[in-house]
Amino acid sequence: MKADQGTAAPTTEALAAWARELGFGACGVASLEQSRYGDALDQWLQAGYAGTMRYLHRQAHRRKEPASIVPGARVAVVVLENYLPAERLPGTGGRGQGGSVKVAKYGRGTDYHRALKARLELLAAWLCEQGATIAHPWTDSGPVPERELAQRAGLGWIGKNTMLIRPGSGSFCFIGTVFTDLPLEPSPAADLDRCGSCTRCLDACPTEAFVEARVLDATRCISYLTIESGLPIPDSLADRLEGWAFGCDICNDICPWNVRFAEPSGRPEYQDRGAIGSDDPDFFEQMTPAEFAARFGDTPLERSGLPGMRRNWRAAFRSRRSGHRWAGGARA
Repeated sequence: MKADQGTAAPTTEALAAWARELGFGACGVASLEQSRYGDALDQWLQAGYAGTMRYLHRQAHRRKEPASIVPGARVAVVVLENYLPAERLPGTGGRGQGGSVKVAKYGRGTDYHRALKARLELLAAWLCEQGATIAHPWTDSGPVPERELAQRAGLGWIGKNTMLIRPGSGSFCFIGTVFTDLPLEPSPAADLDRCGSCTRCLDACPTEAFVEARVLDATRCISYLTIESGLPIPDSLADRLEGWAFGCDICNDICPWNVRFAEPSGRPEYQDRGAIGSDDPDFFEQMTPAEFAARFGDTPLERSGLPGMRRNWRAAFRSRRSGHRWAGGARA
């Protein structure tokens, strides 16, 4: 019998238990009322901070109106997935050693879209078994305001570095959602902000990408420059990459909530494969497209592609040679 025929929805306890069974680190239920950040999103887009990510302009209306994302859905089930590799604990501010270049922690294993998809579909299937006629999963795709929904679901607060921070575990997590028509009781929202007066994440950014707390100019962000943008990395920023060739962990690594509480993920998909020659300046230059596809086709690096990784690799080694180091407002 389906939910719209009067079947009682499962309890949040039963939902959370099934989410734990599937390996998720946390689970909550978010309501789908209008976004409280709609005006801020419009201002952010108008300022040009999205850069070439034009899809954010196209998605803006649905991001501001979560109920429009999946017509008929009543709530979103939100889960968190810890991706911190066992050998890459935070605490160093993301700065490597020697002449090697760096790839963000989540970029060294299996593409998280692949790693999450199967289990989110199992979660959706369970919701259908409970009577749902709608159970649409999303994994960092589409017009879903994931961090706001996670906050509504009681899973954490949005930190000054714009990341979701969960008390007791930090911010090294992916967010998955399943929009459903089951009449689940929304979780109490996380009405807290425990960043306090700390500005370590803002001060540590070598490209000064934070306009202010919780306002990121993506066009200056290392993750945008090395992943989302297909344009050449501007010379004014290339020397500031501090060796990052794909993504960046600095503002997460330096966060006290991660330094104190982050624990390694037990999932093998997120462990470092050791497939990247980070000390070799010609690592990607010598690689053929077929070799790249075979080696990295199921990893996050596929998003940049071989031409993008060649661009990033050159810029990362250039920044190593330049010797520029950001020291919270002054070059060291």
